[in-house]
Amino acid sequence: MPDRLYAGYVFDLDGTIYLGSELLPGAARLVRALRDMERKVVFVSNNPTLDPEDYARKLSELGLPTPASAVINTVVTTTEWLAANAPDATVFPISEEPLKRALRGRGIRISEDPPEIDIVIASYDRQFEYRKLQIAFDAIRGDRHARLMATNPDRFCPFPDGRGEPDAAAITAAVQACTDTSCELHFGKPGPVMLNAIAAALALAPEDCVLTGDRLTTDIQAAREAAMASALVLTGETDPQSLTDIPDQHRPDYVLDRVDRLMPAERWAELQWRAETDAPAT
Repeated sequence: MPDRLYAGYVFDLDGTIYLGSELLPGAARLVRALRDMERKVVFVSNNPTLDPEDYARKLSELGLPTPASAVINTVVTTTEWLAANAPDATVFPISEEPLKRALRGRGIRISEDPPEIDIVIASYDRQFEYRKLQIAFDAIRGDRHARLMATNPDRFCPFPDGRGEPDAAAITAAVQACTDTSCELHFGKPGPVMLNAIAAALALAPEDCVLTGDRLTTDIQAAREAAMASALVLTGETDPQSLTDIPDQHRPDYVLDRVDRLMPAERWAELQWRAETDAPAT
């Protein structure tokens, strides 16, 4: 448990704030308390199957009213990077509709015709099929030699029952395997594009911020890359067994059984919190 309050708090969503359609224990009261204390709170996600408005709506429906401007996900980072760095490129997104909609909204041309494609974007796509793989293959192996990029590096998306779904890394691997090419850039944690977006949203010194999430390879690595404090919650992908062989230099600064343990102990007493409930003690 931290012994201090930070000026800025960055929260992963899936497995940290909620799992499936339910808030995780302590999430609501922690976020509300931080806002009451006028701490900056930003939510980040590698999941590109929703856009910021979808996430804001979901959080609001779960009892945490949130503006879309407080959510950064790979729909945002992918689209903004392309608009800034490859505005004239023709893109083939192997993705679901939120990313396609965002690309169109920023004037980025989309095509399924391999000779026209400059960049293939591998993403989380639950409608992935052989036809899409063939288009990517032809675009990359053809005369245009399209570049391969990915929204995020996650292998799977966790579900409440311990199951999950294959994520963007599975699509990326399929394209790499058949084209003998490499993914040159991804737009999620812990990559530089996402970290730059987080830094811009916070506008705070890194040492005054903490990034909290449930994955060592994305969330905790992102905090390390950004020079922020890191907090790992054991409510998502990572369990205590996973930490036994982690070198000291790769361990998170804090390991929490629930996300509201991010609040310093003295503040728990002031707020009259108890671990078994999200409500103040009476």
